Amino acid sequence: MINSSLTQLKCEPCSCKTPKLSLDEIKKKLSELIEWELNDNKEMIFKKFIFKNFTKSLHFTNLVGELAEEEGHHPDISLGWGYCLVMIHTHAIKGLSINDFILASKIDLIKIN
Repeated sequence: MINSSLTQLKCEPCSCKTPKLSLDEIKKKLSELIEWELNDNKEMIFKKFIFKNFTKSLHFTNLVGELAEEEGHHPDISLGWGYCLVMIHTHAIKGLSINDFILASKIDLIKIN
């Protein structure tokens, strides 16, 4: 189930003063997302999306890019045949902020036929 409270929020501009989430806050927000994972350093969330071919992977990647521009918050993306790996963290704080979870929740709303 997608958390509508996160999808209703808008990413705010980040700086080195953006609050970094605590591990407890990260775990709580992560539980509100669909199958996103926390990396070993606990500074990035990621999810691998699987598709039937490269064209669908590329299309999804482009839609993620458009969303990132709208939100002003940009993930790292790895694209290949049949997959798109999305990795999100707040570069300015080298960790996780609420923006990362807002963007992840909105990425989960992208549908590819």
